[in-house]
Amino acid sequence: MTRSSITAPDGRSNVADRPLSHRAATKQHAPLPARSRDQGASVGRSAALEQLLDLSRRRGFVGLEELREAQPEVTTNGDLRAAVEELFRTEGIAVLESPADEAVLELAEERPGLELAEEIESVIPATDYETSEEPIDDPIRLYLSEIRQAPLLTHKQEIELARRIERGDKRAIQRLVRANLRLVVSIAKKYVGRGLSLMDLIQEGNIGLLRAVTGYDWRRGFRFSTYATWWIRQAISRAVADKGRPIRLPVHVHDLLTKHMQVSRRLTHELGRPPTVEEAAEELDVGPERLHELLRAAQRTVSLESPVSVDEDDELGSLLPDESARSPEEVAVQRVLKQHVASALDRLSPRERRLLVLRFGLDNGQPQTLEEIGREFGVSRERIRQMETEILTRLRQPDQEFDKLRSFVE
Repeated sequence: MTRSSITAPDGRSNVADRPLSHRAATKQHAPLPARSRDQGASVGRSAALEQLLDLSRRRGFVGLEELREAQPEVTTNGDLRAAVEELFRTEGIAVLESPADEAVLELAEERPGLELAEEIESVIPATDYETSEEPIDDPIRLYLSEIRQAPLLTHKQEIELARRIERGDKRAIQRLVRANLRLVVSIAKKYVGRGLSLMDLIQEGNIGLLRAVTGYDWRRGFRFSTYATWWIRQAISRAVADKGRPIRLPVHVHDLLTKHMQVSRRLTHELGRPPTVEEAAEELDVGPERLHELLRAAQRTVSLESPVSVDEDDELGSLLPDESARSPEEVAVQRVLKQHVASALDRLSPRERRLLVLRFGLDNGQPQTLEEIGREFGVSRERIRQMETEILTRLRQPDQEFDKLRSFVE
């Protein structure tokens, strides 16, 4: 993403100057700009959206969840969503598609000078990787040991590095990145258990950190860690959605499932029990059938080649029965039945035998119609029907082979 797509006019006030009150604002309609209407959206712009736009100009980014709350129609109207996103981008505002981090927004408003890396490390206990005195032989432990050697930056140092980055100083980019690698680890820890290893999550978060470095505008007054947190979360969330499952789920489905988890936790706390699907669907404003479908899609897919245990070579597939496989008894019965059918057909002429083979699909399991057989024999379908009746009547005459076939039917 280029700088032009995420920068805003200079001289904006700090993000803490105004609270997030756009969600409670009443709606007043104003027309969308001409470039947005050209994209197919003709819906008016609410006062809540105007207020969110003003707030986003000053901080440089907006979350997709915030857009949905300010303008609920974007959830169901694809054209309107595209128009609203284009409106924000033309103002130099980055639209982050991952779910909004309300905790980060509150911290950014209440304490604009907060160093999020210090804050997060203060509430998350150190892991064994960081406190162990044993020789470092684990990749994660080695990585954490290295990144802790880089000192955290003050706001003044961040501004100086940002100015150097604008002049093309690559060493400044490296220093700003290294000073915030602990922030990536702190955020990545929250996504463990969602299909990617901690090291993979850290790598994806580092990609988001690099994007934040190229888009950070120190003139707006907020700390780099506040801005970078959005990009790190977006990169990790997108990686979990794209790579965390053998079968990828669309981003909007992943976002809805994430919101379902949040709603379920809240309702469990309020009701004192897990909510039903109907209760959760009402909170999410979706139908119960749709939520059932999403929950089925969210089930984990396990490979049949997955090992049963570390110490054994057995795979999961070797322990599961094949429902389509026939038992040895069924195979033996089918073999004997084929032999008796062949013996019964030997009583017929080659033409009569061919007719029954085609009619009942005895050779390939694909029965043919009277008309198809008639074309092959060069006679009418009625004549084929008469021949079939005569042949079957003759086969039903009591004899040793017919009695054997009757025993299979009974």
